[in-house]
Amino acid sequence: MKPEIVAKVNEFLAEEFEIEAALLTPEARLVEDLGIESLDFVDIVVIIERDFGFKVKREDMEGVHTLEDLYKYIETRAV
Repeated sequence: MKPEIVAKVNEFLAEEFEIEAALLTPEARLVEDLGIESLDFVDIVVIIERDFGFKVKREDMEGVHTLEDLYKYIETRAV
């Protein structure tokens, strides 16, 4: 995983969702460990599209359960 993607994702999760930095580990589960709710996913998609410059498809996000999944998804799609 690219460190700049990890840093950028962790930064917006900490700032926008007030998640403690210590909880932002690759194996952290978005819903169970970080408390991300369904409405939060909408915000996450908007932030990803804005910050990484690609359109997120809802079906792509269905396989994203951990932070590592999110990092890898962004890495494969970001230009």
